[in-house]
Amino acid sequence: MSSSSPANAAEDNGLETAVDQAIAACGGDMRSTIRALIVANEYLEAEAGELMKAVSHAYTRGRFNTYSG
Repeated sequence: MSSSSPANAAEDNGLETAVDQAIAACGGDMRSTIRALIVANEYLEAEAGELMKAVSHAYTRGRFNTYSG
């Protein structure tokens, strides 16, 4: 009996497809693929940091109302 459910199999298939696409985009070179993923991750982390700062400043200036339920 398999330990993975059909939902997990579909997620794994999507992940495996994404992995294959990333490797193919880098011409099959694993080091280039890893390098590209690290660069993309650093970019996304920087963007998230900038968004957090922007929301924090807007929140402290009273531009956002808190949810009171």
